[in-house]
Parts: sequence; structure tokens; C-alpha cells
Amino acid sequence: MKDPIEGQGVLKCSGCGIELQVSNPDLPGYVPEQSLGNNPVVCRRCFRIKNYNEASSVTVDQDEFLRLLSQIGGKKALVIHIVDLFDFDGSLISGLQRFVGNNPVILAVNKIDLLPKVTNWNKVINWVQKQCKEQGLKTEEIILCSAKKNQGFDRLLDAVAERRGSRDVYVVGATNVGKSTLINRLIRDYSDLEQELTVSRYPGTTLDMVSIPLDDGHFIIDTPGIVYPWRYSEMVDRKDLGAIMPENPLKPMVYQLNEGQTLFFGGMARFDFIQGERQSFTCFVSSRLKIHRTKLEKADSLFEEHAGTLLSPPNTEDLGKLPEWTRHEIRVPKGAKLDLFISGLGWVKVNSDQGALTAIHAPKGVKVVSRPCLI
Repeated sequence: MKDPIEGQGVLKCSGCGIELQVSNPDLPGYVPEQSLGNNPVVCRRCFRIKNYNEASSVTVDQDEFLRLLSQIGGKKALVIHIVDLFDFDGSLISGLQRFVGNNPVILAVNKIDLLPKVTNWNKVINWVQKQCKEQGLKTEEIILCSAKKNQGFDRLLDAVAERRGSRDVYVVGATNVGKSTLINRLIRDYSDLEQELTVSRYPGTTLDMVSIPLDDGHFIIDTPGIVYPWRYSEMVDRKDLGAIMPENPLKPMVYQLNEGQTLFFGGMARFDFIQGERQSFTCFVSSRLKIHRTKLEKADSLFEEHAGTLLSPPNTEDLGKLPEWTRHEIRVPKGAKLDLFISGLGWVKVNSDQGALTAIHAPKGVKVVSRPCLI
């Protein structure tokens, strides 16, 4: 079927100025086909902001997002960077500092409700500070929050009020980190939506940010969510997202392992304890992702025979849609307590300081790193 926008010239949203399209609801500029006859025509995101005081998330690829970020350094801006604590290393925008220049950055660390209630939050903030320092990111303030539980948002709103002055507020983040929830809260607290949405187009890109007017004449700038391909959540079929993305507090699973033992996380990833003294490892993954223990020598044949059935998700049908696994060998030095992190899936905490030789197997492209223990 021919795209109904073709033949009509370029149609643009009267709210934000983005070029309209009817093909993909997840991309910027989407408008339902039946709404093309409206006058004026607005994209779905602007429609939801205008009529429901809600922002809906749209996404762009990394190159497009970096082109958008490159404009912020020349603006007078307060930047709110929202990250996912469960997938911190996968959702932090690497190199953000060089894009925002001297503009202040507030780091909103979302999904704290997923960590155990006994978590020492001061230690979590210290851990986040160290991770930001390693990435060269300077933050005015780090705020732990939960969009789901509405925790920490009052402090975040206070920080915005204290620091924005005459600045516009830019909200940046990856997909599925809670950015829309934050935008919606800012709209409710600051924005007079009787005003019309205004165009905020930057030269050199086909994508527009959405400017939401504030009561004092400044704007909240809603940027699209960046799609990071190294996050497991971007690879799996939508029906498997619920299995790997936890909704409730994590229940750490502790395993005492001898060398030569393997843990499978469904059919999504595998952890090998190759060499070292008997020791414990704690797994922080969704409770809906079943963990299977086996001998290292049997691991390859177990996966070959049972991937998609016993070792699921993904099921057999979706297994072939994922890239082949890559092996990441990680040596844990004596005295070091590390997390072995799989972006979008969780992490394995090495509890002992005896040292160990380990390996993580995950689909090619998924980010796997070792890091200081979060908990």
C-alpha cells in the first residue's frame, strides 16, 4: 500500500515541526493515518503532550542522537541525564560531557526500587560518583529515584528549581530508562499547556526535539530516547522483555561453585567458573529468568540440545533471531570484588577475594564488562 503522505509533499507537525510519517509508531513524527485530515495535524507525541499532559517516548539511533546532543553545548541549558540503575553501564551516555560543555548536569538514577530494601544508598551514590568520574562526567547532583514508586522525584524537581535559573531544561536518556515519566512530572509541575507547542529545530538534522513551554517563558526540551544496540533489551523479541527486565525488587541468588561449573540464565547468557577455589557468586537478574547449573564440560552440549526449551527464554522460534554468542574471559584478581555485568540482563557479583578465572557468554554485541561491586 502506498504511504498516504507520499504525493502530498512534506507534511510537518504543527506542534514541533517534525516531518510526519504513518509507518512506525516508535519513530519520531508518527501520526495515525486517520488523523491526516485534521487541521492542524500534530504528531502523536505532541498530541499526547497537548491533550493529556503526557510525553510519549520516541527513539533514534546513536548517530542521530549524537547530532542532537552536539547542539546543547552552545545553549544555556540545565541537562537532566536519566539512567537505569539496573543497566547503569548500558544506559549511561558515554562522552556526554564533551557535548554539554559547561552546562550543569543533574544525574537522575532511576529504578532504585529494584534493589533490595537493605541497600546502603550512600554507598550507591558513592559508587555512581566513581563511575561518572571514570567516564569524565561532571555532575551537579546525583539523585536516586524511582519513577514507578514516585520516590526521589520531589528532590529532583527541587534541584531543577534551584539550578535552572534562566536556562532551558534538556532531558536526555536511553530507551526504557523512565524518561517519559520524568518529562510528564515536569510538565505537570512547571508547564502552562494553554500555550501552543513551539518548533525547536536544529540545523543539520532531520529530527526535531519537542519544546514544552514553561510558565516563565523557558522550555523543557524533550529529546528522543537513544537506542544503544549493546543493551540486551534492544535485541530480544518484545514478548521476552518481561522475562529479562525486572519489575519487582531483585532477589539475589547465591551459588556456591566449584571450578568447572556453569550457570545458564535461561537461554540468554552463561557464566563459567573456570578456575579458582570454591567460592560464592551472587546473581542479580530478573526472578522470571530461570538459572540452571551444570558442569562446564557439559555446558556446550546442554545448550545445543535444550536452547529454546529447558533453557528459555528465548523460545526455539526466537532463538535464531539473536546473534551467536561471544565468549568474554574475565580474570578476577585476588583482593578484587567485582560485578560481571551483562547490559540489560543483570550481573554476577564475585563475593570472594581469592581471585578467579571466569567467562561470560552472551550474544555478539551485548556489552559485557567487569566493574566494582554495586552492592
